[in-house]
Amino acid sequence: QVQLVESGGGLVQPGGSLRLSCTASGSINRFSLMGWYRQAPGKERELVATITSGGSTNYADFVKGRFTISRENAKNMLHLQMNALKPEETAVYYCHARTFVNPFWGQGTQVTVSS
Repeated sequence: QVQLVESGGGLVQPGGSLRLSCTASGSINRFSLMGWYRQAPGKERELVATITSGGSTNYADFVKGRFTISRENAKNMLHLQMNALKPEETAVYYCHARTFVNPFWGQGTQVTVSS
């Protein structure tokens, strides 16, 4: 059973930064793709960023230049560095991972951007 546990969410002022982390139970080398999604109240879940096992990254247009996704294979962790945060980015942020067969999700961590 794969478990993904997010951490690092919280309250931040507009323009501030947060670093989210996702810790997997077991090696993340088995995942062909990992990523971060978010879901704001009343909205659908949307892709934020992904990273392949080879290190190739992909970002949603609305975070390019501000967010950075990275994998820390030795610690079985995924990170998302978020800079210049905006109030409209308040959402629950979810860690996602998949093998070639199955997808997995974390429980999510709340990020609130407010003054």
